[in-house]
Amino acid sequence: MVNEKSGRPHDPRGQERFNEERAAYTVASAQPDLEAGVNAIRETVRTLKARPGVYRMLDSRGDVLYVGKARSLKARVANYTQVAGLTNRLQRMVSQCRAMEIVTTNSEAEALLLEAQFIKRFRPPFNVLLRDDKSFPFILLREDHDFPRIMKHRGARRAKGSYYGPFASAGSVNTTINALQKLFLLRSCTDSFFANRDRPCLLYQIKRCSAPCVGRIDEAGYGELLKEAKDFLGGKSGAVQSKIEKQMAKAAEDLDFETAAILRDRLRAATFIQGSQAVNASGVGDADVFALAHKNGQIAVQAFFVRGGQNWGHRAFFPRNIAGEGEGAVLSAVLLQFYEEVPPPRTLLVDRELPERELIAEALAEKAGHKIAISIPQRGDRRRLMEQAQRNAVEALDRRLAESGTQAKLNRDLAEFLELAEPPQRIEVYDNSHIQGAKAVGAMVVAGPEGFEKGQYRKFNIKSAQTNDDFGMMREVMARRFRKLAEDAPDGEAPGRKNSHETIWPDLLLIDGGKGQMSSVMGVLEELGIAERVPVIAIAKGPDHGREGREVFHFPDGREKTLPVNSPLLYHLQRLRDEVHRYVIGAHRAKRSRAITASPLDEIPGIGPARKRALLLHFGTAGKVRAAALEDLQRAPGVSEAVARTVYDFYHAGD
Repeated sequence: MVNEKSGRPHDPRGQERFNEERAAYTVASAQPDLEAGVNAIRETVRTLKARPGVYRMLDSRGDVLYVGKARSLKARVANYTQVAGLTNRLQRMVSQCRAMEIVTTNSEAEALLLEAQFIKRFRPPFNVLLRDDKSFPFILLREDHDFPRIMKHRGARRAKGSYYGPFASAGSVNTTINALQKLFLLRSCTDSFFANRDRPCLLYQIKRCSAPCVGRIDEAGYGELLKEAKDFLGGKSGAVQSKIEKQMAKAAEDLDFETAAILRDRLRAATFIQGSQAVNASGVGDADVFALAHKNGQIAVQAFFVRGGQNWGHRAFFPRNIAGEGEGAVLSAVLLQFYEEVPPPRTLLVDRELPERELIAEALAEKAGHKIAISIPQRGDRRRLMEQAQRNAVEALDRRLAESGTQAKLNRDLAEFLELAEPPQRIEVYDNSHIQGAKAVGAMVVAGPEGFEKGQYRKFNIKSAQTNDDFGMMREVMARRFRKLAEDAPDGEAPGRKNSHETIWPDLLLIDGGKGQMSSVMGVLEELGIAERVPVIAIAKGPDHGREGREVFHFPDGREKTLPVNSPLLYHLQRLRDEVHRYVIGAHRAKRSRAITASPLDEIPGIGPARKRALLLHFGTAGKVRAAALEDLQRAPGVSEAVARTVYDFYHAGD
């Protein structure tokens, strides 16, 4: 079927393919000049040498279109000038190119790593992109304390200690840490909490900590527990369990039943950790397993994370911008982008041959500092694990396609209900939060064809509308969101779909509110001359201000519509509104919390946290600092004569 209005595919699979193409390759209505792109590339080729490196293609705005690596930059980049041999996708890319940036490297492996780094940073629309950018959690055993702490860790690995991971989710880390606390009785409290205890906390009472803070265990005994934990996480779980079993038997033989009961509970915790493994990974050691499924123009990559023969979770990835790319090339791109932030294990198991497999292994080994083997398992435990990963990849992709089909239908129904020309690909939802005008915050959340785009959310600290004026706040938010975009595109044409609030047009604005909010928004859009460019709908809670499905939808021309109480489209719109509520209320609460903890000393220029702390410790309160004489300020520990003069002059400038 074809949509009569737009002439575009109407079936879910066709719509999904169209969505992907549109998101990745949307260009301005006037076709860019292919010859200009070729000339820009030729100018760059003249200065290149046959050296390895990375190249970036830039459009007329300076945004990155594509990142590539080459063994010989001159030969690789020159290929783009042979237009007849390029695919349609590459011709579109070349036609938008207006400049190039080059970085030479010492080797092709180094170029491969730099390419992955640039792709993660710039998110180019013509590169395969790993959609899931969330950092993966690790378990950290810190080693900068006499009694090391066990904790969950994300981000850069700056703290001294042993890291174990990655885990597939924060939930799996929390569950494992809870079980490890029962098994090894390691502390999880902060150093400041630890230093100020004079009696054991609740974790000791429920047998999840050995209470080193109050001397219930000495440093040597705690060190033995720490060693067992490292052995267990490092793959020697069988030896640790055997040791605990022997200790339990010895305690029972000595009639020390209290100790035997503690050891029994620890043994149960070890059994729980091993029994909770959803994937049998025994005999595999340290390895990450990747399997790919391809159907209806979409790809799912299933990853299993195995450490010490234990499964630490699994995650499905759905890479974007895959049109025209081979399955092996997509999997290679996923691996390189995934390991840009996660340290690779010594073994990677994949389900198909990768282009430049040896080069990828060399590049990852250079990054990790140890040898890495990439292999396709053929038999035994590894083969059975791979088959399980392949089944999970197919099932994940089937679920994704089913969800995408439902989402595509909702977007088509939304376009029909709101009388839009075509299903919206970018929906922006707006709301604000305040307490009688104080600490006012506006918020925007973004929903795309595949759900909420949390990386596109934005908060607005309200500046001009400081009274209890919801309409004024909404006007300020709209003006700040669209002013620069309207100035850059006075004719109403979008300057290009890039990952920036200043250069991307929404397909629909959903405003939380009624006629007043609608009038405020339309007034701003008319002043900016883009009222016809941006479709707007306001959603109000109905006459009783309840959430029982009586929402009223207000149109710019004054019309109102409602949906049936059990309508799936109504649930979808309620979910969009509830998401902006959650986000803006969280932002407002955070702003209030910061205001509560703020100090009047924060207003004094040149007074940092250390000196502010010294003043408060010496005088007790900010009020006493304000009332202090210059001589008293100079006597405060850690406060120099110049700082004392600065503080005194700030409070007594008018004297």
